[in-house]
Amino acid sequence: MAVSLVIVSHSVKLAEGVAELAAQMANGQTIIATAGGAADGSLGTSADKVLQALTQAASIDGILILVDLGSAAMAVDIALESLTPEQRARVQVSSAPLVEGAVIAAVEASIGRSLAEVAEAATSAEALNKFPGER
Repeated sequence: MAVSLVIVSHSVKLAEGVAELAAQMANGQTIIATAGGAADGSLGTSADKVLQALTQAASIDGILILVDLGSAAMAVDIALESLTPEQRARVQVSSAPLVEGAVIAAVEASIGRSLAEVAEAATSAEALNKFPGER
């Protein structure tokens, strides 16, 4: 088993799209669960959806959570309160950019990196230059 990812977004479509892209880049070798939208499917976040995604992504190697906006972290915090200390110890929340961080994390997880290594790689996406060279 490898590190899994949970994508938390205010939008169901955004969460699913990021998960699809990251999974494709990792050749389907990484478990990626999503928690997109509010409980009724509208824009927003849901601690219950985050908890469901954490259950789907359960891995003894750990789970990295990536969020789209800072307010999604509130739903994550509420969901994490429901976990046992042992479960919580295997979950890390990242402030990495959502798309780039998820893609890099999925690839790193797919090659067997540890939770700390996957989280560090995701965070490194902050420095990613999308336009190398002169523009």
